[in-house]
Amino acid sequence: MADSKASLSIDGKEIGEFPVLKGTAGTDVIDIRTLGSHGYFTYDPGFLATGSCESSITFIDGGKGVLQHRGYPIDSLAKQADYLEVCYILLNGDAPTQSEYEQFKSIITTHTMVHEKLVHFFHGFLPDAHPMAMLCGVVGAMSSFYHSDLDITDAAQRKRSAHRLIAKMPTIAAMAYKYSVGQPFVYPRNELSYAENFLHMMFSVPAEEYVVSPIVANAMDRIFTLHADHEQNASTSTVRLAGSSGANPYACIAAGVASLWGPAHGGANEACLTMLEEIGSLEHVDEFVAKAKDKNDPFRLMGFGHRVYKNFDPRATVMRETCHEVLNELGISDPLLDVAMALEKVALEDPYFIEKKLYPNVDFYSGIILKAIGIPTSMFTVIFAMSRTVGWIAHWDEMLSQPGQKIGRPRQKYTGEINREFVPLNKR
Repeated sequence: MADSKASLSIDGKEIGEFPVLKGTAGTDVIDIRTLGSHGYFTYDPGFLATGSCESSITFIDGGKGVLQHRGYPIDSLAKQADYLEVCYILLNGDAPTQSEYEQFKSIITTHTMVHEKLVHFFHGFLPDAHPMAMLCGVVGAMSSFYHSDLDITDAAQRKRSAHRLIAKMPTIAAMAYKYSVGQPFVYPRNELSYAENFLHMMFSVPAEEYVVSPIVANAMDRIFTLHADHEQNASTSTVRLAGSSGANPYACIAAGVASLWGPAHGGANEACLTMLEEIGSLEHVDEFVAKAKDKNDPFRLMGFGHRVYKNFDPRATVMRETCHEVLNELGISDPLLDVAMALEKVALEDPYFIEKKLYPNVDFYSGIILKAIGIPTSMFTVIFAMSRTVGWIAHWDEMLSQPGQKIGRPRQKYTGEINREFVPLNKR
């Protein structure tokens, strides 16, 4: 219900009043759905000031560094819950009881296998295909294997699709990696946790089974949790828009994967590693920090600051602690990791970075952790997509659960030619 109204006048002429709607937290929104009947549309490239939907899943206050899933602060979830518990919360709205958690965990664990025919899809890709290309294609193809659960009007079928996607994404992601390095696929094991199973499928080989470090598994689980959802970002909005057309869940998630693939979105931690490679060694850190401070130099430090969080990234606080735990556990000697730690020290102590609030963000730390574990940069965005699948499917399900949903149809400001006379080809 509107608590107040906003008036719009153009050239002194009153156009109308529009309700100002309040949520439980965050910015109020002006309901301009009837504006088109007055002969006008709003113009908002990038939808930076547009509320596209009503949602109760995730709340972000970038100015205060707040990220909450269903009202639970992200740091509490990352420290006190595992990824599957966070999945349950995102899908169902509340934290599960012990029995609800065990049942949910059992459903996910026992559905991690993929149909053997799906395995053959990978062999259609060239050996040097990007893992994201494989992920996008294989996820989209899943709809051809699960015909019985494609009625999106049926809440029970939507739930089964959600469970199936969460369960099978790590298997598909690991298969994309194995195919890219020419190794045989590794099948999931039900006695392992979600994170342990993913690491097992990534790094085990027939001749030698991978022994999963508890600290590394915990770090992997936290990476999943900290990337599980992030409100109406580009890929989530893509999933919602695709879903508004009535597309099946696998097509919608494949659309989300494709959107996430963009370097301005899911490729941020990969860009961070590329930057570390450009710096190369400790002796060049001061030089590149000076370049980052120079407004006339095109070089930019990746992994510092955030478009949404204007103070600090609440996910980075947890990830920093985990990052140092992993580096201490593995004891890796790597010049790029040394560079990363030197950059972190600068960002936390240098007045220029502090004044501009250019703190290390979650992409900075997650990229370092993934590199330390031995995961190649080409897989970084795949892991992001795997983690974000639960957020995508939760938003998709929420949208379809709300009455009166319409297909998304943004408008435009037209700047092309008008009323041109067409001349037949033989007279041109």
